[in-house]
Order: sequence, then structure tokens, then C-alpha cells
Amino acid sequence: MAKSVTAFTCTACGAAHKKWAGRCDACGAWNTIIEEAPLSQGPGRGLGAAKGRSVPLSGLATHEPPPPRSQSGMAELDRVLGGGLVPGSAVLVGGDPGIGKSTLLLQGAAAFARRGQQAIYISGEEASAQVRMRAQRLGLADAPVRLGAETNLRDILTTLDTERPDLAIIDSVQTLWSDTVEAAPGSVAQVRAAAHELVTFAKKRGVAIIIVGHVTKDGQIAGPRVVEHMVDTVLYFEGERGHQFRLLRSVKNRFGPADEIGVFEMTGAGLAEVANPSALFLSERGQPSPGSAVFAGIEGTRPVLTEVQALVAPSTLASPRRTVVGLDSGRVSTILAVLEARCGIPFTGLDVFLNVAGGMRVAEPAADLAIAGALLSAREDSALPAEAVLFGEISLSGALRPVSQAENRLKEAQKLGFSQAILPEGQKVEGADGMGTRRISDLTGFVGEIFGAG
Repeated sequence: MAKSVTAFTCTACGAAHKKWAGRCDACGAWNTIIEEAPLSQGPGRGLGAAKGRSVPLSGLATHEPPPPRSQSGMAELDRVLGGGLVPGSAVLVGGDPGIGKSTLLLQGAAAFARRGQQAIYISGEEASAQVRMRAQRLGLADAPVRLGAETNLRDILTTLDTERPDLAIIDSVQTLWSDTVEAAPGSVAQVRAAAHELVTFAKKRGVAIIIVGHVTKDGQIAGPRVVEHMVDTVLYFEGERGHQFRLLRSVKNRFGPADEIGVFEMTGAGLAEVANPSALFLSERGQPSPGSAVFAGIEGTRPVLTEVQALVAPSTLASPRRTVVGLDSGRVSTILAVLEARCGIPFTGLDVFLNVAGGMRVAEPAADLAIAGALLSAREDSALPAEAVLFGEISLSGALRPVSQAENRLKEAQKLGFSQAILPEGQKVEGADGMGTRRISDLTGFVGEIFGAG
């Protein structure tokens, strides 16, 4: 009989190791390597001892209809899901504690139920009475949603198999425990086993399942990363507690575009949809002031205008501060270096603070020009044109590079009353009649034309 070999796997990156170690050599994470039970050898010995069934194969040219979708009527939620909920899909939702995950999913379950879908909400963190109290505060007491409070995975699956709902919400996967796994609830083994059983059930029974996951202090969904690979869609519910805005961001979607966002506003009656997020993010923008630049960005498939704010002040520290909120700090450091090396504008001895208004997070390179504009405006104490939006990528040589979907960016800006756009010289724009453009080839030309220096 073949000797079983013990396997050690990193829960952060999935790398296999021959023996246990405190640090994973592949990803550098500490205390993430666990021992796994060896795989069984299967019936018989060798490949020819026992044969399995032949797997049916098909060509790439086969035509299959798109998967049917169930819409909730919440436009922002349906947008992030790719147009609605696909039967048999598994969705993982993560977010900081208290950000509003349970509120969002309870409102979503009520919206689906009111459209004729059978919805079940299983809570492992709260009693049914607590969920009912929240539903009453949100005005959802009359919604035909069926509630349950349970943490035993076997009982939950038996209930779902008996009821066969269209949608099941599990809040949360870290509270579930399986009696086939000898580990505490919330452990890596329990989370992985619970997620695997729920996803398998969703595929076999055609039940759409939404799973809530806790996040770590780094903002990542807690537990093994393999859980994110198991599910069809991964959503993050983001926002600052000091702001009323909440963003539902898709980072993975097998049935729709990734990096799509839905915008909500937290009110006393729950989460309200924001149909025009650009107007919301710019609503508190007053008269033009130094250090402010409006960036025309793209989030998923929708154009969104946000305000990039900068403050530059003399520093008394040996190492000036660089505080960045809502932007990539590494990219900001690169832009500061390009401004100094290519344009001769130093930021030595100056504290730099950058922020994206409204708690928005911007990651696309097209924001480079808006970041540079806000920094220069704050340093020179000179406001940018009030009617102008900016977008463009900055290379290390100081050249401005074109970006994608320029037409959608300009149309959104025009809709909100902006009449001018500052963009790269080689940017191709079609279908934005009535929008004035100022084309600039490099960062040096931008400094000379906009701020009168070079």
C-alpha cells in the first residue's frame, strides 16, 4: 500500500510545502502554513486499475443563451451583480464591521422577495428577533422574507434543500461550523469547508447563495484565499464611518464586468441608492480654491467625477510627511519625483496631503494628471479653471499618455456643467460636441500653460 504523504499548504497564497515553516517562501506571510490531510489514492493501484467515466467534450463554437437573471429592483445592486442575480451562483460579500453589510443584504432580500422570489435569510451572528427589529426600522416588516438563526452547516443545508429558495443569504461564513471538521468556528479549515459545501449546494440545486465574510485589518476577506476562487462573484462594501456614502465594489464577477461599483447613501431609513454619484461626490464643492482638481474617471462601466484635494505646507520635520487617502501612495510618490526631475519643481521640505472627496478610492492611472494638477495648484496657491476636468496618465519621462473611454468621461463632465477638459495631446475623442479641450503633450507644457511657469 502506498504511503500517504502529509501536505502543508499556505492559506494566503495556496503554495505547497514539504514541511511546516513559520514563514511562506512564496508570499512572505507568517503563520499561514497548515497541515492538510493527504489525498486518497482512489480505487486500485495505478492508472489502469480502475477507469472513470468519459467526460463529454464540446467545441468553442457552441452557442448557449446567456444565463437568466433575477433583478431586485435596486438598480445599484443589480448593476454590481452584472445585471441581476444568476440562479445557482455564489456571491461573497465582505466589508468592515458596522459598515452596513447586513442592512444592505436585508434590503436586497426584501427587494427580491417582493418581486416574487423566495428568499431565506440565515443569520449566525444575530437572533431572529434582532433581524426583525432591524427590518422594522428599515420599513421591511411586510416583506415576505423567511428568517432563520443557525450556525450548524448540516442543518442549514438540510433546510435549504427542503425549502429550495431562489435566494439564500448566509450571515456570516465565519460563524458556521461543520461537524465533519475538527476545528473551531472561524478557523481556516471550517471556513474553507463551509464555503465549499455552500458553493457545491448552489451549483447542484440552482439556488443563488450570498455569503457574508468578515475582513481583516488589511481590508481583505478573512480566511483562506481559496474561498474567493470558489465563488462566482466577490463584492466589497466600502466606506468611511464619518461619511454617509457607501460603495459596493465588484472585484470578481464571472457573469458581468469586474470593478463595477454601486453607490449608496446611509440614511435613517437604511441605504438609499444614488443614481448619479458624480453629482453626489461634487455636491459639497464650492468656489474654486487652490489644491482642488476634478478628475473624470471610469469605475467599471460607469463614468464618475471625483474631486482630488491637495494641501502643501512647509514642514518642520527632517522627513516631510506624505499622507494620501483614497489614492495609491506609490503612484503619488512617482508623480512628485517626475515633477521635480522633469519640471524642476521640488517638494523638498514640504508636507504633502492628498485626499479624494467623499471617501472615494481611485486606482486608475488616468488620475495622474488630476493629482499633478492638485499638487501644483496647492503649491503655487493658484486655482485651476473652475469649468475644467482633467485626466491623463503621466510617464516617467513626463509625457502625457492617452487613456481609454475618453468620450464617456467627457459626456459625464458635460452633463454636470463642465465645459472644458485638459487631456493628453494624442487623446482621440469622438462624440463630445460642445466640450472644449486643451491638449497638452507633456507635464512641462502643463505647468507652463496652466500655471504660467516652466
